[in-house]
Amino acid sequence: MAQTHAASHAGPAHYYVPRPSIYPFVLAGGLFLLACGFILQVNGFAPGPWLMAGGVGVVLFVLHRWFGKVIHESQSGAYREWEDKSFRYGMIWFIVSEVAFFAAFFGALFYVRNISVPDLLSMLPRHEMTLYPEFKDLLWPQSGAGPKGAAFTPMGAWGIPALNTALLLSSGATVTWAHWAMLKNDRRQLNLGLFLTIALGVVFLAFQVYEYRHAYTDLGLTLGAGVYGATFFMLTGFHGFHVTLGVIMLAVIYGRCLKGHFDADRHFAFEGVAWYWHFVDVVWLGLFIFVYWL
Repeated sequence: MAQTHAASHAGPAHYYVPRPSIYPFVLAGGLFLLACGFILQVNGFAPGPWLMAGGVGVVLFVLHRWFGKVIHESQSGAYREWEDKSFRYGMIWFIVSEVAFFAAFFGALFYVRNISVPDLLSMLPRHEMTLYPEFKDLLWPQSGAGPKGAAFTPMGAWGIPALNTALLLSSGATVTWAHWAMLKNDRRQLNLGLFLTIALGVVFLAFQVYEYRHAYTDLGLTLGAGVYGATFFMLTGFHGFHVTLGVIMLAVIYGRCLKGHFDADRHFAFEGVAWYWHFVDVVWLGLFIFVYWL
């Protein structure tokens, strides 16, 4: 199934080289189906949802089989010091790419609030016409131009958002507790800390669903509510997506811990997911400050 080759003729170091796999090609096909289905769906073609469902099914199947093979390789002792370092480097660069992803959206929010709106306001005295009736003062949030004025009420910071902040900060503490238990080989506290982290993440997502429903039904705050609505849902929505992925990864790690996987010396899969979860926590603090509070 796989081979172990010498890293060089001059040294004793070895590294694991898996055989070529068809999984990348199948995964690419599933993503292609998902993208085609989405394009058809937004354009009103009936096969769109079916293609999307098929694409999701293919992706989930490949991830299950591919990750299962990686777990089997790890448990069989195929991965050693060299592979551990490569996994760590890969996870670090993945998180760096995620930082760049969210930095782009935070940059868009900064540009809208601090550059474009003041520039538009400064243009008004030089023209007899206004941009649109509602654009009279340098106020944030702005609804922007729209056929119906896009009236809405902004989301306050000290309700569900503050509660969700407490939940995520608590989950950061529980996953750190679980990591400490891992280093101490305390399986009971490890499993309890992971379970509490997953539970806090699920409760966070449930409150965010309620918040979105409240925004749409009671506040008039939708994706169509001008530039504020767009930035609000893009930032909080993508963060919620990352929390969902984090909860799924934590659940997989929790299942592996229940089976007795990992020990104090070799547990990078757990550690990588913990890094990701702390990243999600930090991004939420930025969201709470710059989207909800200020």
